Amino acid sequence: MGTIADNIAEIRNNIALARQKSPHPDQDVTLVAVTKMHSAEEIQEVLAAGQTLLGENRVQELLDKYDAVGDAATWHIIGHLQSNKVKYITEKVVMIHSLESESLANELSNRMQALGKTMDCLVQVNIADEESKFGLERDEVLPFIKRVSQLPGIHIKGLMHIAPYFEDPEDVRPIFREMYRLFEELKALELPGVDMEILSMGMSHDYQVAIEEGANMIRVGSSIFAV
Repeated sequence: MGTIADNIAEIRNNIALARQKSPHPDQDVTLVAVTKMHSAEEIQEVLAAGQTLLGENRVQELLDKYDAVGDAATWHIIGHLQSNKVKYITEKVVMIHSLESESLANELSNRMQALGKTMDCLVQVNIADEESKFGLERDEVLPFIKRVSQLPGIHIKGLMHIAPYFEDPEDVRPIFREMYRLFEELKALELPGVDMEILSMGMSHDYQVAIEEGANMIRVGSSIFAV
């Protein structure tokens, strides 16, 4: 095992290799470093390695780390977000990956309108229909996007998916492929007020397969901090 900087360098190399097999080899892939359960000191090492885009699952952890890290990082909230927690993060994050309910969308819209700002959001899709995970079923996605994209203060930028865990990452490939198919279908519709640009899927165990199947944003934690 190397340092955090070594791990990030290796991940970036793996991204480049996986991109060559992806549907869009020339498209950039954005790495989100997931800081869940890691200290401010570890995060400083991530920042020192040039990785400034961070993702946090829990609102309270984000608030603690936001104060400790300062404005050196750009933050995404990537975990399930309760409506009553929205008020704490609207001025601290630039993207929410887990938009998947009307109540959350309405609360977020109200908060962003009050600030006179807009929040970039990804719609969370549970395409594998896992009972243990949040997210919309496939046939719910388009009607949901049509409704919430009309709310002021919300800008739909794409989709997010948390894949089932398989020991062999190849086993999740068909699910990533189905997510990419949905993503492309929605992009082709050119829905008003929607920029279907980001497909966020793939984590430490399976991000290379996700990229090969069309992901252009990955969320990696344990592979970065394994030192």
